[in-house]
Amino acid sequence: MPLVLPPVAAAAARGADGPSTSGRAALQPCSSRWRQADSSSGARWVGAERQHQQPRSRRLTRLQAATSPPFYDQQGSSGSLGALQPGGGAAVAAPAGGVQTERVGVLLLNLGGPDTLDDVQPFLYNLFADPDIIRLPPAVQFLQPAIAQAISTLRAPKSKEGYQAIGGGSPLRRITEEQATALREALQRKGVDARTYVAMRYWFPFTEEAIAAVKSDGITQLVVLPLYPQFSVSTSGSSLRLLEKLLKEDPVLARVKHVVIPSWYARPGYVRAMADLIQAELASGAFPDQGEVEIFFSAHGVPVSYIEEGDPYKEEMEECVALVMAELRRRGVDNSHTLAYQSRVGPVQWLQPYTDDSIKELAASGVRSLLAVPISFVSEHIETLEEIDCEYRELAEESGIQHWGRVPALNTNATFIDDLADAVTEALPYVSSLARSSASLGASLSADSLVPLGEVEALLETYDRDRKVLPPPFLAWKWGWTRSAETWNGRIAMLALVLILLLEATTGQGVVMRLMEVHGLLK
Repeated sequence: MPLVLPPVAAAAARGADGPSTSGRAALQPCSSRWRQADSSSGARWVGAERQHQQPRSRRLTRLQAATSPPFYDQQGSSGSLGALQPGGGAAVAAPAGGVQTERVGVLLLNLGGPDTLDDVQPFLYNLFADPDIIRLPPAVQFLQPAIAQAISTLRAPKSKEGYQAIGGGSPLRRITEEQATALREALQRKGVDARTYVAMRYWFPFTEEAIAAVKSDGITQLVVLPLYPQFSVSTSGSSLRLLEKLLKEDPVLARVKHVVIPSWYARPGYVRAMADLIQAELASGAFPDQGEVEIFFSAHGVPVSYIEEGDPYKEEMEECVALVMAELRRRGVDNSHTLAYQSRVGPVQWLQPYTDDSIKELAASGVRSLLAVPISFVSEHIETLEEIDCEYRELAEESGIQHWGRVPALNTNATFIDDLADAVTEALPYVSSLARSSASLGASLSADSLVPLGEVEALLETYDRDRKVLPPPFLAWKWGWTRSAETWNGRIAMLALVLILLLEATTGQGVVMRLMEVHGLLK
């Protein structure tokens, strides 16, 4: 029964079961230290605008880290929708065939996180009820809800400790909504009046809510933008499968033309923004000798089995780090660097080297200054604020690292947001092109990127052919004759049946028959 957790989820579910050896008492000062650094680092986020130059390696020449459109044909509150209320829209001109009024939407996909400590257990239930997270054999898939309930209940107390250390809940929803607002404003400055929607997979605002708002607003062109720079089935796959299901089930939504930007790690603005942040932290005064600092890229891990099945995440991550380092080299930053993977959970093999092992090895080799760079995270959340800032920092200090720094997540970094707006505007003219001739267009794009831009169904056909049934989101227990009560009644009945079968198998006696005899119902 492999346990496969996407970013954020792994740290959320793992709770206190991490590399830290100093106990939870030190976590609150750690999180407070980061919040102060976060508030003071905003002025350093935006550096000089420079044209990005790619490394001239054979492996990276196909990346589109330039001002031309990437991957394209060069010729041709809990429960509340909040900012997703109907209204607005967009009017843009079609790229060819005359002027056509369209209503444009941008759907931002993210994982989600519990807003409060009370949300932790139901959030974890939604996570573990996803068959992408716990993969069961077909014969016992009916046990998924019971297993999800058991695991989420057992892990919730430790997970709550982690969320308590970063303020009592995840900041992911707030930051993602701020990113959505900033992106909409950036698009307006570029002449595109578009609506932006936040679609979380495992907590509010759920993808179902965002898609309902898309339908209510009458959106006719939808750009789907996962907030993961690198593509992986473990991060985008479940969200895209749910999106595919919602688009197909509704005849109105089925007519919405859409396109997915599956990964954007090679975009020049993203690379510049990451280089700006790293350069600013190196010059922040935290290190006595900037040239001796090890630049330590920490990415969320995925199981090796995913990579063996064709997931491009590892190669995209390596290319992303190479691009960022090439930009830093161009600026005169010649520090050595390391790429490692964090947040592994369960008995399966994950991508290596592991972050905790790499920290120990670097310290043992004589490294005394380390700058952590959360390369796969564009928002602050539990994996940056608790896992990196607290657990890995404590581990580094215990291992002999004397000077520690951490690059802040991009959040609403101006260079980053402006580049995302460029990505959206560059994608819009190709929405109709993909719908008309996805096969021919896909052939022309295949040489430009590991994962070319495409429609949801085409991407899933390539990278997630085994599309499992997705459960509806679970919110929390409610009294009365409600859907929640019916769900719990079904779980209790299923657990009772499983226990009876186990007893009969282990004792060799018919438990039901024995009970009937005891109560005089069978003579």
